[in-house]
Amino acid sequence: MQIAKDTIVTLTYQLSNLSGEVLEHSENAEEAISYLHGGYDGIFPTVEEALEGKKVGDTVQVTMEPEYAFGEFEPELIRTEPRNLFPESVAVGMQFEGAAEGTDEYMLYTVTDMTDDTVVVDGNHPLAGQTLKFDCTIIDVRKATPEEITHEHAHGEHGHVH
Repeated sequence: MQIAKDTIVTLTYQLSNLSGEVLEHSENAEEAISYLHGGYDGIFPTVEEALEGKKVGDTVQVTMEPEYAFGEFEPELIRTEPRNLFPESVAVGMQFEGAAEGTDEYMLYTVTDMTDDTVVVDGNHPLAGQTLKFDCTIIDVRKATPEEITHEHAHGEHGHVH
């Protein structure tokens, strides 16, 4: 079966930066990921486009510029806040949800630095601004169930379980 709209695709993958540093990967079929193919935002659009028409056993390599991966790095998403706005247990690496300055749009901020009086948070994704390589091997392709299409994601092994 070929990958087409409304198929469930299962693959093993490796995500790395241009220096070759592996950022994320699945080592075997038990760690594989599955997604509903066909514009449901289950995988990077450029990867999905490269997978169209492929079949089990095929490999795909995609290099993604920042705008097609985790976005450009936006310095304005780094904020310094008073320490008293955070729990006493705040530590570098913790994440908090907050509104971007001047909006009601909530986003995830990561604590990147602290002093006795301030906490520095960053709303950028940790991989923002990086060109990334996505290498994958297709290990299964099947027709999506009506329920998966309605829910717009894969169910069962390697996918979402309700």
